[in-house]
Amino acid sequence: MGGSADLKTIVGYAGAALALENWAWQLQHGAEIPLPGKKPYNTESDLLKEVKSDVDAGIAKNNGKPPQILIIGALGRCGRGAIDLCVAAGIPESNISKWDLAETSAKDGPYPEIRESDIFINCIYLDKPIPKFVTADFLKEDPSNRKLSVVCDVSCDTTNPHNPIPFCNKPTYFDKPTITLPGFSPPLSYITIDHLPSLLPREASEAFSNALLPSLLELPNASTAPVWQKARKLFQEKLATLPSTQGHANDS
Repeated sequence: MGGSADLKTIVGYAGAALALENWAWQLQHGAEIPLPGKKPYNTESDLLKEVKSDVDAGIAKNNGKPPQILIIGALGRCGRGAIDLCVAAGIPESNISKWDLAETSAKDGPYPEIRESDIFINCIYLDKPIPKFVTADFLKEDPSNRKLSVVCDVSCDTTNPHNPIPFCNKPTYFDKPTITLPGFSPPLSYITIDHLPSLLPREASEAFSNALLPSLLELPNASTAPVWQKARKLFQEKLATLPSTQGHANDS
């Protein structure tokens, strides 16, 4: 991932790490025992060491075959982070399908390619209605050809009416990272943690500080610096929407 990673890259990186660990866990423990809770890692290296060990064990259990992974939103920063983790964990690039707008615009979903992958990682930015990527009913239509066992919804649009993965409709947390869907054999579970950078607090803090510091250094020039002019303009716009009251404080 590297020291220059931003928060969105870390989100994808952490989400992919949990997805790979869940894939390996399922192979070794089945559906009866869900993936155990996770605590923050001291460093990215600590996380990667654990993921690589788990993936190696999963591959051994899977007759030497690494997982096939499909990432939608692969050209964005979240998607790049997910790809970086998968490659760093030893997944061959040939096993990583990198989709973005070109692929999802070429045809409507649901997409058989998701059903035929072991792991699906969703890294899109959802700002309008789009066709569904995958649904529970679609997966049940052709159970003999379903390889999909792990969905990591990095985007976490669980309450969005346009959610392209409708069965990912509840949040998960680090103490219980997965939800297993009933009625699926082999098991199918999903991850929808909306605070993924917390898995790597050191790297997340450094990324946030690096992003914030240039703006803070402009604070003495707040009357002319574009970032602070925009902030003041936004503040004044929102202030104007508040009910007018006697003695309302102003921003002077």
